[in-house]
Amino acid sequence: MTPAEREVLIQAARNLGTQIQGANINAVRQTTIAPVAAQFDPVAASIQAVAPQIQGATLTVNAVYALKASDLKATQDETQFFCSVPGSSLVISMTIPQLPPGDYALAILHATGVEHPQQLSLLLQNDPLGSAQWKLAGLFIRPLTAAGHDGVWYWNAARNYAQKKQDLNAYLYYQTAASLLNPVDFLSSPNLEKLQKEAQSVRPAELPGAEPLVLKGGGQSFNITSMRTESFPGGLDLVINYQAKDVSDPVATHSQIVELMKALLAEHPELRQGFHGLWVYANADKQSPYAIELPMNKIP
Repeated sequence: MTPAEREVLIQAARNLGTQIQGANINAVRQTTIAPVAAQFDPVAASIQAVAPQIQGATLTVNAVYALKASDLKATQDETQFFCSVPGSSLVISMTIPQLPPGDYALAILHATGVEHPQQLSLLLQNDPLGSAQWKLAGLFIRPLTAAGHDGVWYWNAARNYAQKKQDLNAYLYYQTAASLLNPVDFLSSPNLEKLQKEAQSVRPAELPGAEPLVLKGGGQSFNITSMRTESFPGGLDLVINYQAKDVSDPVATHSQIVELMKALLAEHPELRQGFHGLWVYANADKQSPYAIELPMNKIP
């Protein structure tokens, strides 16, 4: 793109970023393409959630990509773009599903200088109604840090765990790095592909996926359906969901969760080094989940 075209996109992104920062939902809606504005509740909810975290933040347009799709004959199942980075041989690819014909751009903003810095990715479309204005076509918000560290820090930490043969810690830290470094799911780059390749090389075979991870301990069997990391005030925790038969008795469910925690740490003692604590959610059909969190030093 020309410098003039780039400046127009940067200004549009800055204006929208400022409106999001100020929780000015009506202003954002007015600068949104009609199909998205007609179903605006998810965007409004995202703005309401992130605005308090970025009050007073410094907004920087970190990257802008022009995505020309005006030559499409109709909406495609997937539209792929290849974007070069000025002054580099690096090529960024994007694969966007169900994209109507039009001229688009992706602007990535960083909101920094606050306790919980965020990245705001704005998919923009040149107004198809002919007003020659760039409008919001999609909003994607992700944190830049987790428990005070950025994605590069987690990538390096993952490599260190991999060298120690602590594969579960390594894999979970790789996934944390990926979630912080990749602003949107439809973007790929050589660095991100390298990160995922490293992650797959240490991925434990028994992790939950299509089938649950069956963990035995305390005379019980637990069907773990998911494992992920999440940042909490105390640090980075491992969050676990498992399928329970019944959670109506809080005392019994609490005891069962503690047994699951003990069994998991007995099988993977390296988790005590990698995480501040465990959050465990017991899920039973037609009942609200029951959850508790314990720091590692409180788990027997």
